Amino acid sequence: MESATVIRRPLVTEKNTAAAEQNRYAFEVDRRASKPDIKRAVEDLYKVRVLSVNTSNRIGKVRRTRFGYTRTPDLRKAVVRVHPDDRIELF
Repeated sequence: MESATVIRRPLVTEKNTAAAEQNRYAFEVDRRASKPDIKRAVEDLYKVRVLSVNTSNRIGKVRRTRFGYTRTPDLRKAVVRVHPDDRIELF
């Protein structure tokens, strides 16, 4: 997979911003991407050295609206640990 299609967007939340102090960054990634694909994509796009990749799959929830039921999309999240000398500037 191409690097630009593997990583969809960085996840910027209060928890992830605090984790960035320990060189951990969270990204929403393609559901079909493997850990080596994610590692390669982060290294290519941000020019950093990746030490580890942790992934989790979140299944979408069913929500009720006034027009019936709808479902939120499934999401795959990757938390990437970067070498202590490297930083990713997300802002």
